[in-house]
Amino acid sequence: MSAYSFSAFRIAAAVLFLGVAPTLVAPALAQETKSKIKGLELSNDAPIQIESDKLEIKDPESKAIFTGNVKVVQGTTTLQAGSMVVFYKKGGGGAISSGNADIDRIEVKDKVFLQSGTQQATADIGVFNMTAQTLVLKGKQVVLSEGKNVFTGCQLDVQMNTGEAQLQACGGRVQIQLDPKSQKTN
Repeated sequence: MSAYSFSAFRIAAAVLFLGVAPTLVAPALAQETKSKIKGLELSNDAPIQIESDKLEIKDPESKAIFTGNVKVVQGTTTLQAGSMVVFYKKGGGGAISSGNADIDRIEVKDKVFLQSGTQQATADIGVFNMTAQTLVLKGKQVVLSEGKNVFTGCQLDVQMNTGEAQLQACGGRVQIQLDPKSQKTN
């Protein structure tokens, strides 16, 4: 395993609901890539815009279901998926209507796409657990990219409160394509 590392990806979705967008720093090829991520404080005051073909609010079940071309935007961060279910903590206020509900977790599926500036991630499904402060992206192929730098695996786990991230290969190997021209010089 090489000691070569560089700033490769800001986990954009975290900013949507946590106000944090960490940076993944990964070593070269391995069956599993584990690294620390550095947090970047972003504004929690930026408005969140959500669009979908349909919204179903189920207050008794403490959830809101967005289906069809779901798009969530906050500042320079965009999340897109076929569907998104937002689960609220019991007694945390009315679902979407009050705007102050306490979110437990968010599940997205069907062509998940995250973008923040020039950085992108794609996956089949994603789970943002606000209570545990974790983000998990899974799929046949989870791809993280910034320009020509590309990380490919099948599962990305991010522990938001410790700044650790792990990209797994799920039986294969993690693949990394690095563009030497993208490395910042000091």
